[in-house]
Amino acid sequence: MRIIKANDYADMSRKAANVLSAQVILKPNSVLGLATGSTPLGMYRQLIEWHRKGDIDFSEVTTINLDEYIGLAPRHPQSYRWFMDNNLFRHINIKPANTHVPDGLEPDEARESSRYEALIQGCGGIDMQLLGIGHNGHIGFNEPGAAFEKNTHRVPLTDTTIHANSRFFPDGDVPREAYTMGIRSIMQARRILVVVSGKSKAEIARRAFFGAVTPQIPASVLQLHNNVTLVGDAEALSLY
Repeated sequence: MRIIKANDYADMSRKAANVLSAQVILKPNSVLGLATGSTPLGMYRQLIEWHRKGDIDFSEVTTINLDEYIGLAPRHPQSYRWFMDNNLFRHINIKPANTHVPDGLEPDEARESSRYEALIQGCGGIDMQLLGIGHNGHIGFNEPGAAFEKNTHRVPLTDTTIHANSRFFPDGDVPREAYTMGIRSIMQARRILVVVSGKSKAEIARRAFFGAVTPQIPASVLQLHNNVTLVGDAEALSLY
């Protein structure tokens, strides 16, 4: 695992954007696995800025997002499709048809899981997968105890994750389930880029990346991947 320690959130965002932009520059038709949440927002803003300056071209890129809430339509302001459209895709020259998010309105788990896995394989696999890490060590929506061998699947969200996400739902109606790439799907990516920020993530970062590999801390499995770059700010890596 390659570890890049940044000074603060802004520095972490720039350094992470450097890693991802290098992937696109070296392979213009890269398949990128993308993530939502507050941590990658600064990185997305940096990529948008560089695109506007003409430094990075997304016209041949394909993106495949990690997850989506079940029951939310693409235009719902808390859906991950809406998040990606408004925080990245609409500001760069990526083809909308090349951006993929699980279908939260598909009721048939087997159908959606098979479709999404076939999509990943049809694209030739993921060249670089972006990940954040939850306070309980989840990656995507793979919660503690999740089997390492799962592909895309439907998952009930833990109370911890529901509480963490409740700040985004003023009406308190937080979805209870999601579709997520499984850990097996994530681990099949050729390269993995992890971003982590803030003092509140320091303990879980220490346990996930420098402790035992265990399903109780899903992110710990990343220690077994042969090409992981971890970019964290000083607070998040303070226990490293």
